[in-house]
Amino acid sequence: MRCLFALLLLPFFAQAQVTNQRIYDTIPFIPEHTPQRIAQFAKEPIVTGKVIFLGNSITEMGNWKKVTGDTTVINRGIGGDITFGVLKRLKDVTDRQPSKVFLLIGINDIGKDIPDAVIADNDLKIVKEIHDKCPQAKIYVESVLPVNSSVHNFPQHYDKEEHVLALNKLLQANADAGNYTFVDIFHLFVDADGRLQAQYTYEGLHLKPEAYTIWVGYLRKMGYL
Repeated sequence: MRCLFALLLLPFFAQAQVTNQRIYDTIPFIPEHTPQRIAQFAKEPIVTGKVIFLGNSITEMGNWKKVTGDTTVINRGIGGDITFGVLKRLKDVTDRQPSKVFLLIGINDIGKDIPDAVIADNDLKIVKEIHDKCPQAKIYVESVLPVNSSVHNFPQHYDKEEHVLALNKLLQANADAGNYTFVDIFHLFVDADGRLQAQYTYEGLHLKPEAYTIWVGYLRKMGYL
C-alpha cells in the first residue's frame, strides 16, 4: 500500500520540481546592469581560442588582463548573476570557441535561497553546453568563495557558510561526471573562523585587487593558466 501511495505521488513531486525550477528561473538579476553588459558583449568582435573568465560580480570586478598579463583574456562576469543567468547567455561564450573557461558562480544563488543541488545541477548544464559546442575547451569550475558578515552590505549572502561548503563539495564531487577540473580557491581566502579574510575584501563579499593576484598566482601554480 505504501509503495502504491509513493508511486501515485511521484508525478506530483516531479511537477513540484519543475515548478520550483521555473520559480528560480524568474528571480530577477540587476535590472539595468545585466542587459547593458550583454549588449556590450555583443559589440565585441568574435575572436576564438581565448581564455574566458565567466561568472558574477566577483569575476566582473577582476582586471584579468592586467593581473594575468594577457591582453586577450575575456571577462564575462555580470554583477548579480546566478546560474540560470549564465545558462541563458552561454551562446556568447560558445560562439568564441574558447581554449579555457574559468567558471565561478553560485553565491548569488545561495543568497536567493536556491537549493545547493539545483545550483550544482546548473553548473553541470553550463559545463555540458560548453563541452558540446566547444569540445576543445578546458573547463575549470572554481569553488564558491567564503563571505564575511562583519560589514552588513549584503545580508542575504551572510550566515550561509554551510551552504557554501555544501555547494563546494557537490562541485568537487561532480567533477569527473561533468568532465571538468574543480579548482579550490576557497582555501586561499578563508580565515580561521571560516569567513572571507578581512584584508582581502571591501565589504565581506567582493575582493580587493591583491586577492586577484593571489587567485591568478594559484591558477598558475597549479598549471591551469
